[in-house]
Amino acid sequence: MSQTMKSWFVAGKSGFDSLEFKDVAVPELGDKDVLVKFHASSLNYRDLIIPQGKYSFGVADNVVPASDGAGTVERVGKNVSRFKQGDKVVVLFNQGHLAGSLDANSIKTGLGGTVDGCLREYGAFDENGLVAMPKNVDFRQAATLTCAGLTAWNALYGLKPLLPGEYVLTQGTGGVSIFAVQFAKAAGAKVIATTSSEAKAQRLKELGADHVLNYREDANWGETAKKITGGGGVHHVLEVGGPNTMTQSLKAIARDGIITIIGFLGGVRGEKQPTFLECLNTGSIVRGVLVGSRLQFEEMNRAIEANNILPVVDEKVFKLAEAKEAYQYMWDQKHFGKLTIDI
Repeated sequence: MSQTMKSWFVAGKSGFDSLEFKDVAVPELGDKDVLVKFHASSLNYRDLIIPQGKYSFGVADNVVPASDGAGTVERVGKNVSRFKQGDKVVVLFNQGHLAGSLDANSIKTGLGGTVDGCLREYGAFDENGLVAMPKNVDFRQAATLTCAGLTAWNALYGLKPLLPGEYVLTQGTGGVSIFAVQFAKAAGAKVIATTSSEAKAQRLKELGADHVLNYREDANWGETAKKITGGGGVHHVLEVGGPNTMTQSLKAIARDGIITIIGFLGGVRGEKQPTFLECLNTGSIVRGVLVGSRLQFEEMNRAIEANNILPVVDEKVFKLAEAKEAYQYMWDQKHFGKLTIDI
């Protein structure tokens, strides 16, 4: 194999022009390292805001971007026991988060942030920072699991496991929300989804959503969602919008229900930011998640195989050299599901 490779780097905080593409040496292997030849990566909102200097967690200088990647094992270090040459693998978002909760060390091991990510031809990773790729998916589909898939799984199963017949409320048609629809339907739950257009509503229904609410037409969609449940409220809300959607999420939630805060697509400030007293008034739990552990990843992959869940990938696929164009395409919200990059 070649001793050099193509790789992207985040060289500043001035926007997508801060992304640099150049030739570098293929990483060297330690005794417990695995060299992965990447075949696909996928982008997340986090990747878009890192080169804009808007990411609130740590970012290393000149880091290789993108947390998500799937590929084949090219070589292994002499003390590697979990993988062999030719195995198909997917990377773990926080390389040090193997099980349980994040701690002060594992939270600093995020790919594409503090640790070099996947927008490159090869990457070297500790064998514990990889999982076996589900057998029923291709490389593009597998590359969507690292962040969005595992975040949705953690939201539904990380604290209070979703049960058949319960209600799940999702927001929009981003990667995490669509995974949540798929996981919830596979579990026998009922899904109420929100979106902004009839075309996206139809796609959500095709994926199994039982009810779809247009938040542009129904400003009180949280109250509407609660009425759909018969007044009891939804058991799980995946909150991706931020302060501007949280008020409606709190109106929709059931007593003892869980609102999992995933992100802040609508910004960090709202016209009316709810207070912690709303948790008392609604009897609900609000938690934030930062993806999930390797143990949860392996649990999720077993469910993906058992239920033949196929991640939703946008029809537009970019090549590695076209990463800047991919960033802009996603920033312009032209995608549905996960946006992937072939490597």
